[in-house]
Amino acid sequence: SVNKKDFNAAIFNEYVKNENVSFQQKLLSEGTWAFESKEVLNIKRKVEKKGIKLKEWNIQIYRGILTGYNEAFIIDRKTRDELVAKDPKSAEILKPILRGRDIQRYYADFQDLWLIGTHNGYSLTPRIEVDNYPAIKEFLNLHLEQIEKRYDKGDTPYNLRNCAYWQDFEKPKIIYPNMTKFLPFIIDKNSFYTNQKCFILAGENLFFLCGFLNSNLFKFCFRDNFPELLGGTRELSKVFFEEIPVLKISPEQENPFQNLVETITHEKQKNPDADTSELEAEIDKLVYSLYELTPEEIAIVEESVKR
Repeated sequence: SVNKKDFNAAIFNEYVKNENVSFQQKLLSEGTWAFESKEVLNIKRKVEKKGIKLKEWNIQIYRGILTGYNEAFIIDRKTRDELVAKDPKSAEILKPILRGRDIQRYYADFQDLWLIGTHNGYSLTPRIEVDNYPAIKEFLNLHLEQIEKRYDKGDTPYNLRNCAYWQDFEKPKIIYPNMTKFLPFIIDKNSFYTNQKCFILAGENLFFLCGFLNSNLFKFCFRDNFPELLGGTRELSKVFFEEIPVLKISPEQENPFQNLVETITHEKQKNPDADTSELEAEIDKLVYSLYELTPEEIAIVEESVKR
């Protein structure tokens, strides 16, 4: 790949002349350019042509909760249990939360952290009045000086900022980190909330999308669509993610993906070290079939992702 600031015309011309690479000038962006073999480019074009950009799907992509002061609003199990012991009503607004680092391939490494969900109201739901939760108010008062100064506070220092999609955390969804080397995606049906280091994706065809996004073909075709940061980390911001074209499939075509994704997720949640490689290979085969890749094209993809 070539970054604009490092561009050297003479080296570029010599490289294109001597190497078996191909590119389309109209595809060159202001960022990093990648030059690849004709075979690789043909596969990527084939996959892209079959897809519809995710921003045109019936899905919603949202950032996780920004508290403005995690030390007060994200608590461990011990603190959670103490708050519930003081006032059982506290349990109503204590939500399990995942961070970006907790998202692994097909499973969540839940660290027993909890969000104090004093939301500022959404839709027709009024904001949480902290006076109705005395144990939580007493705890937050320990951090009052810091939470009063938050830019991200709600109507009161005890409330989180406005979040119109608060209820979507309670729905089935895909969760993925905003910055990652490994592009891991999970299906969540356990109403996890997330911090700002994650995105959630809600809507249609979630099991297919989870399988596809974890697949070798997705990495092969679209990893370079996301900006590369230090150490090979990729930035999966919404602005880049919603531009990814993905094949639309029928409910019948999604059924085998659901079975496989649920099985893998179940096995990984029981034992993170469980070997699910055969099941994941089955997903890859389904994806290759849907995109009508030839055996030769599949071999190129498989060899590339091993590197």
